[in-house]
Amino acid sequence: MEKSADAFRTISEAATELDLPQHVLRFWETRFSQIKPLKRGGGRRYYRPDDLLLLKGIRHLLYDRGFTIKGVKKVLKDQGVRQVIAIGQTGAIEPVTVANADADMAALPFGSGEGSGLSQKDHKKLSGVLKDLLEMKRELDRARE
Repeated sequence: MEKSADAFRTISEAATELDLPQHVLRFWETRFSQIKPLKRGGGRRYYRPDDLLLLKGIRHLLYDRGFTIKGVKKVLKDQGVRQVIAIGQTGAIEPVTVANADADMAALPFGSGEGSGLSQKDHKKLSGVLKDLLEMKRELDRARE
């Protein structure tokens, strides 16, 4: 029987899910103060769902993007835990979410601002397409897990 997405994970379950050895998770706890699993009797660690999302973000930055530990610490300090979680979910250093897609579209060189060459109608169409693509990417990411 598989645990629900909201269930806490032991260190072995977390390591399996992240495809990492357990000692790496213990090491990361010493390097990243933001990783704080719940500890029960005998020092047994339990990772919350948000802990796992943060670990995925850290793993992505270190292993997929080639950041150093110092670089990941800087991202955590400058951009915060939520940003690293978002990076882990999207794989993007500056993730675009459905919630902020309109603002991100306006910031693009072809946004709807004056001189952009796009009408308000075209901007809305592009924004809608971007939202659809982001939702599809989210579904694909869930299917891969």
